[in-house]
Amino acid sequence: MPSFTRGFCHIVPLVLFCQPALAQDASVSREPPFTSVQPGDFAIAGSLSNSWADFDNDGDLDLVVSLKGGNIRLYRNDKGTFVDVGPQMGLPTSGPEMRGVAWGDYDGDGWIDLLGGATMPGDLSLLFHNEGGKRFTNVAPEVGLTIPNRSARQTSFVDVDNDGDLDVYAANRIGPNSLYRNDGGKFVQISVGTGVSDSRPTVGACWFDYNRDGFLDVFLANQSGATDALWRNNGDGTFTDVAPELGMDNAGRSKEEGGVGCAVGDYDNDGYLDLFVPNYGVNALYRNNGDGTFTNVAKDMGVAIDNHAVGAVWGDYDNDGYIDLYVTSYHGPRDQQQPRDSLFHNEGGKGFRQVLTETSRLNVGDHGVQWVDYDRDGALDLSVMRGYTSQGGHFLFHNDLDRAAAKRSLSITLLDARGRFTRMGAEVRLYDRKGKILATRQLSTGDGYNSENAAPLHFGLKSLAPVKVEVTWMTKKGRKLQTLSGVKPSYYYGKSLVIKEQED
Repeated sequence: MPSFTRGFCHIVPLVLFCQPALAQDASVSREPPFTSVQPGDFAIAGSLSNSWADFDNDGDLDLVVSLKGGNIRLYRNDKGTFVDVGPQMGLPTSGPEMRGVAWGDYDGDGWIDLLGGATMPGDLSLLFHNEGGKRFTNVAPEVGLTIPNRSARQTSFVDVDNDGDLDVYAANRIGPNSLYRNDGGKFVQISVGTGVSDSRPTVGACWFDYNRDGFLDVFLANQSGATDALWRNNGDGTFTDVAPELGMDNAGRSKEEGGVGCAVGDYDNDGYLDLFVPNYGVNALYRNNGDGTFTNVAKDMGVAIDNHAVGAVWGDYDNDGYIDLYVTSYHGPRDQQQPRDSLFHNEGGKGFRQVLTETSRLNVGDHGVQWVDYDRDGALDLSVMRGYTSQGGHFLFHNDLDRAAAKRSLSITLLDARGRFTRMGAEVRLYDRKGKILATRQLSTGDGYNSENAAPLHFGLKSLAPVKVEVTWMTKKGRKLQTLSGVKPSYYYGKSLVIKEQED
């Protein structure tokens, strides 16, 4: 395993795949080099969602996994070795199924907290307050976040009103979604019966400022034949569904079809955030046209597979400067489902190429997936969940990218003015010396199947030339830019460039 340095530095032909089977011919490239990590420790059936954050503030990312039996496993990252500390930290080893995990510092005390969403209507969600990295305590009843009458899917910490603290959005597979405003560490449900309290069966929810008006909007991936939604945040506490007029509602589905997740990323490096939607049915890739409209380019880009897709996440695993796409999916009868995953390599923004086969070692997931550089070697590793069959597990693969390529990267951590991880949805763009845009990233608001990370942003780079970093914060005054010029990526190898929001 490569060595790494812990710490932060503070400074203010296209191939079209239309068949459900994975490609097995010459169009599939040699599988990228990944090595399985601690397979014996992670081979636990019923693994659903996974999310990453530094819960003990020791400078590296830890892993949390939700399982069908109600176990929430928390793995502390000890210099690249993962140790299960959930029981001693106060997390449940059994009980109601928590289908989804989200990290966020809801009370702004500098310690990241954990929210688990319950899947049965009679069970209640759990909000674990982080007691200084020593223990977690469920405070959901006292702060108003039990979220009853819900079959939980995506739960997101997100600041919907730009007041500087984290609100909570809770997707519901069997009834209306719910939005909770954070009032000094207590939560009050708002928009009841209107707008984003959407009653369609929602699984995926992704927040991003699609029209660049300074407020985070939310796309909903809805199941069981329902149409999808894009709720525009009007900035006054109301929301408007613009999906039908933008052609993003995916109307005309059968009852067996529907959206399962969503993932936000700028796949063509034009500075505008695009959206991928994994479906039961044909997947969608909505290219952001930069004028408030989108075009579904999935077929042209080679990702319009008709499958049983579940989770999806963007990440530049080979550091060529373009984000690639991992999609979990499955096939087969109930209780005999088998993974059929896709790793789509981004061909310079011109299209995507499948690099997995049925026999690929990475073809193991049917639910959650995340990219993460857990050992800070500059290459994105892969964490993928298998929830179906007794062969399930939460698999972690180390990216064995060659050292020279791994060094062509830059990690950026975004914090609020007080140094807290509360700025979900903030954007970062990199530019070269001539002002040409190189890449765009957004802090996670929900992707990978019912999860939300509190992790640095990873940029793969074509070279180690200095770059300008431009951060976009969502504020009461709209989109606020903060720039840092002359950043030398090589200086931050093994570290993260930490940027705090400048106070007005």
